[in-house]
Amino acid sequence: MQWSRLYQPRNPLFWLLVVLNILNAGLVLLLNSQANNMTLAGLLIVAGFALANAFLSMWLTWRLIKNPTF
Repeated sequence: MQWSRLYQPRNPLFWLLVVLNILNAGLVLLLNSQANNMTLAGLLIVAGFALANAFLSMWLTWRLIKNPTF
C-alpha cells in the first residue's frame, strides 16, 4: 500500500475526502463542547453523523489508495 497515492489534487474524490475530514472535526468539536447541553437524541444523531462520516472517509481513502485515477 502506497500512502503517496492518497494525495491527488486533480481527483474530486480527494477534495471530497478533505471536506469530510473537516466536517468530521467540526462534529467532534460540537460533541465535545455541547455534550452537557444536548439531549440524548441530539447526541445520538450527531454521533451517528460523525461515525457515518468517518466510515465514508475511510472508504474514500481506500478507493484513492487502491485505484489511482489521475
